[in-house]
Amino acid sequence: KKLEDRFIGNAYMFTEEERKKLLKIKTDAPSPAEVVKPFYDRVKDKDPVTKMQFVDLNAWMVGDILLKADKMSMANSLEVRVPFLDKKIMELAERIPLKYRVNDENTKFAMRKAALRRMPEKWAGKKKLGFPVPTRVWLKEDKYYNIVKEKFTGEVAQKYFNTDMLVKLLDDHKNGKAENSRRVWTVYTFLIWYKQFFGPCSD
Repeated sequence: KKLEDRFIGNAYMFTEEERKKLLKIKTDAPSPAEVVKPFYDRVKDKDPVTKMQFVDLNAWMVGDILLKADKMSMANSLEVRVPFLDKKIMELAERIPLKYRVNDENTKFAMRKAALRRMPEKWAGKKKLGFPVPTRVWLKEDKYYNIVKEKFTGEVAQKYFNTDMLVKLLDDHKNGKAENSRRVWTVYTFLIWYKQFFGPCSD
């Protein structure tokens, strides 16, 4: 596949074909490739890594991860800072050649080299880590598996989804046949959101 068709971004959960099979209702939602096309069009002459970074900056970060960080921190009276998104830092980052951003040795290569001036290798070379929540582990535990399964077979799920497929995603994850935690979590959070804003429901 071309990069433009293959890389949609970090929040890409289901292919169009999977979405059609999973949903009971027809939707005129655009394909993921259509959503990110305007961003790819703006960096046609760039290398693949820069293209992917541009898509993530403009789609995933703005519409997903930064939004979540802001909402969750504010909901808990925390002030979160994003110093690497300072305009001058971003202007500098845009000028860093690819070989100093990502190479065979490491990711964030220039940043790690700069960090070595002020901190030990153990910190400067540490593997990238976001805000991981162990949902992949929790979903294998009976307690949380049963909570999600109840939603996946409930009234709202039956209205919008082919619930046999939902349960299969959940079961395959619990049994170690596939790593479906993000897919399961995506559908589960939709069902919780639906109940919150359109409930109450009998499930």
